[in-house]
Amino acid sequence: MELSMESLLSIALGIGLAAAAGFRIFVPLMVAGLAARSGFIPLNDGFQWLASTPALLTLGTAAVFEVLAYYIPGVDHLLDLVAGPAAVGAGVVASASVMADIPQAVMWPVAIIAGGGIAGLTKGGTALLRAKSGLMTAGLANPIVATVETIGATGIAILAVVVPLLCLAVIVALLYWTTKKAGRLLFGGGRDVGTPQP
Repeated sequence: MELSMESLLSIALGIGLAAAAGFRIFVPLMVAGLAARSGFIPLNDGFQWLASTPALLTLGTAAVFEVLAYYIPGVDHLLDLVAGPAAVGAGVVASASVMADIPQAVMWPVAIIAGGGIAGLTKGGTALLRAKSGLMTAGLANPIVATVETIGATGIAILAVVVPLLCLAVIVALLYWTTKKAGRLLFGGGRDVGTPQP
């Protein structure tokens, strides 16, 4: 099956929103709802509720509470544990909601595998970064990490709406960088065990 340019753009948009869900769960859903309400993007059948006033008010309130909660010491780490599965679910919903011109047989596998997967990877990377920051600075740098995550969620979600393909390129670069950093954190900086140190 051949996909049109519009279909590829909607997939890129969905993956961008899903990646943003790995930083903050409610921000990309709110951005998608606002963009749909303003006529910038179409929503898939069954997801029109995202642009409704009650949904936008609920998502906005939830986004504010989520952002503020990450500034509370201890709560931020607890949220990382709880938010992992929720981020994957939000990634699936965010990506599926904007793939309006894609057949269901393609849309759901892409939303679940790519959308949920990218949200999980992004969440895992930020959780590792917060854990390292907490250990190295006794939690003092965690508010900075929280701020960067919120900016990342908002920026990536808006970029996905405005320039989906550029957003996809940014996500690929971000995943490459995150994977490299996670590898160094988990495996001791990437040095060979048998290599003598000077």
